[in-house]
Order: sequence, then structure tokens, then C-alpha cells
Amino acid sequence: MWISEFENYRCLFALTVSLLFGLSTPAAQSKPKPNVIIFITDDLGYGDLSCYGADRIETPNIDQLAAGGVRFTSGYCTASTCTPTRFSLLTGTAAFRQPGTNIAPPDSPALIQPGTPTIADMFRDAGYATAAIGKWHLGLGAPEEGPQWNGKLAPGPLEIGFDYCFLLPTTNDRVPQVYVENHHVLNLDPNDPIVVSKTKPHPDHPDGKTHRHTLKMDWSHGHNGTIHNGISRIWYYTGGEKARFRDEDLAEEWASRSHDWMKAQVEAEKPFFLYLATHDIHVPRIPHERFQGKSEMGYRGDALLEMDFSVGAMMASLKELGIEKETLVVFCSDNGPVMDDGYADEALEKLGDHKAGGPFKGGKYSVYEGGTRTPFITSWPGTIPGGVVSDEIVATHDLYASFAELVGEPLVEDAALDSLNVLPALMGENGAKGRESLIQQGNGKVVAFGYREGDWKLVRYDKGKAQNVIVERKLGLTNVPKLALYNLADDPGEAVNLAEKHPERLQAMAKRLQDKVDAGRTREP
Repeated sequence: MWISEFENYRCLFALTVSLLFGLSTPAAQSKPKPNVIIFITDDLGYGDLSCYGADRIETPNIDQLAAGGVRFTSGYCTASTCTPTRFSLLTGTAAFRQPGTNIAPPDSPALIQPGTPTIADMFRDAGYATAAIGKWHLGLGAPEEGPQWNGKLAPGPLEIGFDYCFLLPTTNDRVPQVYVENHHVLNLDPNDPIVVSKTKPHPDHPDGKTHRHTLKMDWSHGHNGTIHNGISRIWYYTGGEKARFRDEDLAEEWASRSHDWMKAQVEAEKPFFLYLATHDIHVPRIPHERFQGKSEMGYRGDALLEMDFSVGAMMASLKELGIEKETLVVFCSDNGPVMDDGYADEALEKLGDHKAGGPFKGGKYSVYEGGTRTPFITSWPGTIPGGVVSDEIVATHDLYASFAELVGEPLVEDAALDSLNVLPALMGENGAKGRESLIQQGNGKVVAFGYREGDWKLVRYDKGKAQNVIVERKLGLTNVPKLALYNLADDPGEAVNLAEKHPERLQAMAKRLQDKVDAGRTREP
């Protein structure tokens, strides 16, 4: 069901929900344990929302969320691409600590194997129902085997703390275009098995090169494998015709599945944790027809409107289910923005004067601020004060330790090694402090780290080349210093390299960064 239908729901459960659960957290002594939703979107830049200063696009639903809670100006994801950020959010441990956590290919085994503590485990131990809905892109299946598309897809989310999952298994520019519900591909005909391969399955297989003239969205680089729904993808697959989805319907599916699952938990009188991962702004950007052409900024702008509408759908569900004041919502992104990321969708041509990264340099794939500093909002009506703008440093992997404090669940041994408890800051408490330092992980074609201490920022590019330094240009590599130093208070756009002026600070920060990377943990004891 879509947002237009949400208005017709009847609020049947408000009275029962208001009586649920006890809470012992210092941040909200008198409140019951809240439901928690992490709404993580994809490729969203700091400057892409009207509440963060965009003037060519309006995002009223997210603006309303921010007006009712805390809008962070130094909210970060932990890496500049999707897979490592999602790994770090769910485990509370930096992805660079585990080999093989770069952007996951279609045949990737589960990157979070059973036995790894996760935020979902923590919530389940605290008595919560747990679900992952939307984009996964963290692999499925056993090591050395990977996803068994025609059989049981395990291990996966259900083996690491989630009770239910409804997934886009990889990311939508990679094959296959199917839904996974719990352990199986949805609607798969066993007589039409899925075969995924890195190479062309046979010479006559239509792909983006041989049948380019048939595409409804052309590719610009790299995305020229199997064609599905008029769009060619990365890698190849055959079969699974009855299981394949239509790109335009993804956002509606997430909204419908999320509403139904939340409703079931309300009926069961059980608090819930929902990891809701939208895909809208990631390529291929094919929003529903109701949004196409609405932004005057091409499909990327249209997808921004759809993503904002998805937030509105979620908030409408909470209101209709009577749990708006019993639910804490986090809104964040997995990395910064990118324009031409493989498809000719006019993202650059119709960009105009829109600055997707806001005042910051760089975007997706880079460790400049625009790559990892993104919109970050917390809201809990009646508990978190509204209209708060916080400059404190918080990051997606801090949600694990912070929410463990919120629900009174101790961290198990070896859990959340890089997660800091910044709950007071997330709750908008006066004088609350966030992080003092933060490692930002690059994950594109070059090895890179960013390291922020207060207002000082170290940028390290081991090969002296950075990707997507200027978001408003075609994707490419730029020669950059291997080590650079910036003062973000005076220079948020990282335009003036202070390495020569402050060599001692440069070397000291470079050493502290390396020590933290080598140490295997950055969480304070």
C-alpha cells in the first residue's frame, strides 16, 4: 500500500501501545522502551534536502522530521560507499577491520557471519522484534559459496539478529533484480532457476552493448551487462522471470512491507527495531511514474522527491498505528552524493546550481567531508525536543552503543568495537557531547582515510589520487596530496591545505590515525 492509502487506515492500537514496556535509560527515565527505526537512504548529500539548505528541491516530510527533533551538522556515515557503512552500522565495528568489506559483488557471501554481534542481536536480547527491509548489499550465504539463489539463502539477516527480512539482496545496478523474503527469492519458479555470472552466459545473451538501442536508460560506463526492465546492469543473469521486480515499484514495496510488519508488532504488543534501507537515489534512478519529471532536475531530483515521500509514508504509518510518540526515528545516509555513476540519467545536465554536497568538498568514494558528512536527524516526539540544531560529531556506527544504553542492554564482549555511546547528543540534551574524533573510510578505487579531531581534519590518500573530488563533474580521478591538513572551522570546503604551515600537527594526527587503525578498536574502555 502506498502513502495515498495510509490516510484511510484506522488507528486501532493507540491505547494498548501507550501502556507498553518499561524503560530505565537516563535519557528518558519516564518513557517506556521506544520502537526504533533507522531509516538509511542511499547516496544522499548534505545539501540535497531543503532543511539542510537546498533551494531547488523541497523535502517537506524530512523537513518536518528535522523540525520535530535534532538536525546534526556534523553527522557522518563511517565510509564513503554503501557496503562498508552498512557493515559498520550493523556491527558497530569499522569495516576496514575486516577484509573483503569493499563494495559487495553479486556473488558475495554474507559479510557478517553468524556469531558476529550486531545491533539487531542487541535489540532482540532486549526483547524487541527486529526486521531488515530494503537494500541489503552485505552478501548472502556461506564463505566460499555465496548466495544460493535457487535454494536457501543463508546465512543472512536472520542469522545475525533479525526476525524478518524483505530485501533487495545486492544493489539495483547489480544483478539479480529480485526480492528476497527471509531465506528465499520471492515468487521464484523452480523450473526457471536463476543463474548469476560475471561473464556473459552465451554469445546471444542480450546486454547493454549488443542491444543498446533497446534501452530506456542508456549507460555511461560499466553498467552494460544483463538488461532488465530496459536497463542494463553490472554482471549477468538468466532465469527467475516470475520473481523479477519492476524498478519503479521499489519504494512502494518498502513502504507496504514496513507498514504491515510494524502493524503486526503493534498487534503483538511488542517493541520493534526496524532497519529500513531505501534505494531511491542510487543508480539506476528510476522512480515511480508519479514522480518522474516533477523536480525539473532529472531522475536524480525525482528520486529525491520519492525518497522524501517514503519518509512521509513511514511517518504516516506510525501515526495511523498510534505509535508516533512511542517511536524513535533516525534518518541518515550511507555515503555522500554522486551524479554520473554509470547511467546517462541527466543528473549532471539538469543539476543547475544545486550543490548536492552543500558547502563541502567531494562526494561518494571520497574521504573529503562531502563523502561522509551527510544529513543526520533524530526524532522522538514528546521526548526529543524539536527544532534542535547540533554541531556535535555523531556517526552511524555509534547507534549500536547508544541504543544499547537506551534500552538498558549491556554490550557483549567484542561487540561494537568502534561504537561510542553518544545517546545524550542523539536525544538533543543540553550540553551533550558527541565524538572528539572520527575515522572516515574511503572505499573507492584508491585507499584513503579521513581523520577528524575537533575542527582539524587529516586527509590521507596513499596513492595520491582521489575519486569524485568535484561532485558537479563526471566521475573520475584527481591528483591530490598523499597527506593534507585542513581546519574545518575556517575552511569547511577543505580548500586550503595547511600541511606545510602545521607539519607537527600533520605528522601527529597521521600517527594517531595509523595507531587507531592498527589497534583494532577505537571505542573507549
